[in-house]
Amino acid sequence: MTTRKAIIIGSGIGGLALGIRLQSLGFDTTIVEKLDGPGGRAYVRKAQGFTFDMGPTVITVPHFIEELFALERGSPNLDGPDFPPHVLEPGRAPDLTHTSRYVNIIPLNPFYRIHFEDGSYFDYDGDREHTRAQIRAIAPDDLEGYERFHADARAIFERGFLQLGYKYFDSLASMLAIMPDLLRLDAVRTLFSFTSKYFKHPKLRQVFSFEPLLIGGNPLAVPAIYAMIHFVEKTWGIHFAMGGTGALVRGFVQKFQELGGTIRYNSEVKRILVAGPDGAPPRGRFGRRIAQGVELADGTQLRADLVVSNGDYAHTYMHLIDPRYRLFHTDARVKRTRQSMSLVVIYFGFRGDGLDLSNLRHHNIILSQRYEELLRDIFDRRVLAPDMSHYLHVPTLTDPSLAPPGHHAAYTLVPVPNNASGLNWSAIGDAYVDKALRFLDEAGYIPGLCERLVYKSYITPDYFERSLNSYLGNGFGPEPTLLQTAYFRPHNRSEDIERLYLVGASTQPGGGTPSVMMSAKMTARLIAKDFGLI
Repeated sequence: MTTRKAIIIGSGIGGLALGIRLQSLGFDTTIVEKLDGPGGRAYVRKAQGFTFDMGPTVITVPHFIEELFALERGSPNLDGPDFPPHVLEPGRAPDLTHTSRYVNIIPLNPFYRIHFEDGSYFDYDGDREHTRAQIRAIAPDDLEGYERFHADARAIFERGFLQLGYKYFDSLASMLAIMPDLLRLDAVRTLFSFTSKYFKHPKLRQVFSFEPLLIGGNPLAVPAIYAMIHFVEKTWGIHFAMGGTGALVRGFVQKFQELGGTIRYNSEVKRILVAGPDGAPPRGRFGRRIAQGVELADGTQLRADLVVSNGDYAHTYMHLIDPRYRLFHTDARVKRTRQSMSLVVIYFGFRGDGLDLSNLRHHNIILSQRYEELLRDIFDRRVLAPDMSHYLHVPTLTDPSLAPPGHHAAYTLVPVPNNASGLNWSAIGDAYVDKALRFLDEAGYIPGLCERLVYKSYITPDYFERSLNSYLGNGFGPEPTLLQTAYFRPHNRSEDIERLYLVGASTQPGGGTPSVMMSAKMTARLIAKDFGLI
């Protein structure tokens, strides 16, 4: 029997995870990648002895990773419980038997240190008593509210993540069927509004609502179902791959290749090849259309039985598929999709001799005093605010090997509007980056940073738009609003073209490293079903 061939556009974590799953299903899979190495948004930058993860750094739900590394050719593991009972046992260390062959993943504590403008901080971790003690120190009157928040967030987690996390919403009816539950759980109102029911103190409202920013969501706009992130992290913790997220990416590449998969780098896709039912040219707007491969920028054509895009949703439809073949995902429809914010990310190395960094942790969230107004500047007004919030990542506090001896490697990520703003980053980028680094220095997060700096580079929304082919330079795909969640989010199986699928942050269930691995399993199930394998 002839082995079916699959092509995946993009080697992000979603593309690699799906590649592993397709190999386990028996396909011969080729991943084509525009960049000169794997990872997509999780690409690695190396310079002057420093190693920088360019994108995601937060790893949670380690059993998703273990499941991928345990797959074998002919054993796809698409049946059975997605959350086996043992992974939900309180306090049980994750089984990483297979993972340890490829990468060393360790837990971090606290998950994040959240810094406020007055110099105080909140250590966000999985210890409920420690959390209660910190709440008591900030606002004793909010302790009762925390108990209610804890119970209600758990209920949302159990329904929204454990029961519905892997549900593929392919029809409006499937979405309407769960609406009574979402309304009962009060999971439809915005997350910030939901959090404000339980906490009166502004610091605690920020602590328990900031997390969607890590997947491109505005806490003032995402539905409260995202309160489940609190319990996702509380249940499985936050982990770090020694060597950085790039080490996890390399492990996925190794596993994919061990299963027989192929990756082609420096291979940007120019268009997705579409044919009619018998290989004939597509017959107008109403003819039956089938994805049959891709054409690369150099003119090379690769044929396959199916094509999957791990790229940006808007770019996939508007730039890789002729408008004649798109009845559903027209340019007008795609452009109406609200895109997530973008980012300025600064990668820097600095001398650590005699430097006291005891105020910092591996993951640091530095919040502006203008929490709500800054969010409105970024997401709604799309202006460059006078202040900024930071996600400051200092991995050398955990893994010194990422920098030369006596040095630290770090990056600071600053949310900014996407390129719908019209901001000219080639003109303002240098000054904005210098302002961000001066803030870290002068506010005392890294004292003397500007004098200690030995390496600096950065990316802006232009990098996302030009290098990652991300529409309007968005950082996370479509913004996770209520009307762009579940059924209303781009679907993993194309409505326009048969045997064309999507995977990753742009599609269901959404952004974030755990979600893109879930997306890979969702898409693998659709492919297996369409090809009669399950």
